[in-house]
Amino acid sequence: MTDGTMTQASWLHDARRDLLANAGDRLALFVRGEGAYLWDDTGKRYLDFLAGIAVNSLGHAHPAFVEAIAAQAATLAHVSNYFATPPQLALAARLKRLAGTGESGRVYFSNSGAEANEAAFKLARLHGAPRDGGPGRPRILALTDAFHGRTMGTLALTGKPWMQEPFLPMVPGVEFLDSTIDALEAALDDSVAALILEPIKGEAGVLPLPEGYLEAARDLTRRHGALLILDEIQTGAGRTGEWFAFQHAGITPDAITVAKGIGGGFPIGALITYGDASELFYPGTHGSTFGGNALGTAVAGAVLDEIERGDLLANARTRGAQLREGILGIGSPLVTGCRGQGLLLGVALARPVAKAVVAAAQEHGLIVNAPNDETIRIAPALTIGDVEVDEFLSLFTAALATVADALMLDEVTGQSTDEREAAR
Repeated sequence: MTDGTMTQASWLHDARRDLLANAGDRLALFVRGEGAYLWDDTGKRYLDFLAGIAVNSLGHAHPAFVEAIAAQAATLAHVSNYFATPPQLALAARLKRLAGTGESGRVYFSNSGAEANEAAFKLARLHGAPRDGGPGRPRILALTDAFHGRTMGTLALTGKPWMQEPFLPMVPGVEFLDSTIDALEAALDDSVAALILEPIKGEAGVLPLPEGYLEAARDLTRRHGALLILDEIQTGAGRTGEWFAFQHAGITPDAITVAKGIGGGFPIGALITYGDASELFYPGTHGSTFGGNALGTAVAGAVLDEIERGDLLANARTRGAQLREGILGIGSPLVTGCRGQGLLLGVALARPVAKAVVAAAQEHGLIVNAPNDETIRIAPALTIGDVEVDEFLSLFTAALATVADALMLDEVTGQSTDEREAAR
């Protein structure tokens, strides 16, 4: 907590002293949020177009979110999974309906996306287990540059060698493919237990899969008896303009994982299964003390209800198209394209200056982030309107201009931006 007199130097000192260094230095000390805005400890206001990395679906301090927490906390928060609660059952039924599982669908609740993907990993192993003396299906396929989490299980599914290297050896059995249909056709056979992938690779720079990839993946996995498991943690809860990104392709997977936006800021995740995949888990094969607690499921239910009631899927489609057109219309020499779907967009940059653009944006009062050196990720609340879109375009234009001007200075002086900063 800050008493209003804490300086940046003092809170940064405290953060470095008291927090593990896994996240590096924190970029600001935020003390309040409302709608699409955040305020830091100095009172400066920021337009938040990251939304906690696609988490705060309704923005900050939305009445539906606040009221659900207060009402459920005053009623029942946690009883363990030896028992059921009304909000848990209601959320499971809602997720089945939204995901289109039909009657055979089932839901496992976790506390995060990584935990949901751990459950998916175990689902794949259960499906691939040897039966009746057969060899089983020892192989699990994932995509190069994919991101599925940082636990030891989900890190094994994450196709980023630099992230895996400090923690080797990985959990065995996972193979990584290039994101092409040809690579998928070559790799898939009857020894594969599951293919696990993101419909849009968010941490790789908001990279959509090639046209027709999901349809081909569904056909090939079905033909070879493998599970198709989709990581919808960043793309779910309406972010792409449908409840889940796979629905754009008109396919039915065997399982999906969800988290982030379904809780609107409350930690919750889920594995949702379809058809025969719903029969793989049995008592004792998986569990979580806090997963599916009454408080978390009540809040997620309220968030999804508000998304549905407010037709925020349509808003994601409309505002996404508006943002894409506006970004491309800025005319900055740094911008070479804009990809993604709905309100999950990646702005492609002509030079590896994404971190500088993020820093400049923050100076101008805008929060975005850089999943890599040449991409700016935009993932605002699903509730944004014309006012927020116009303000974003103004602030982002200013941030791009700041970096472009600095690059021109670099070319004139022969001194890099990093060198000038170091000399200060």
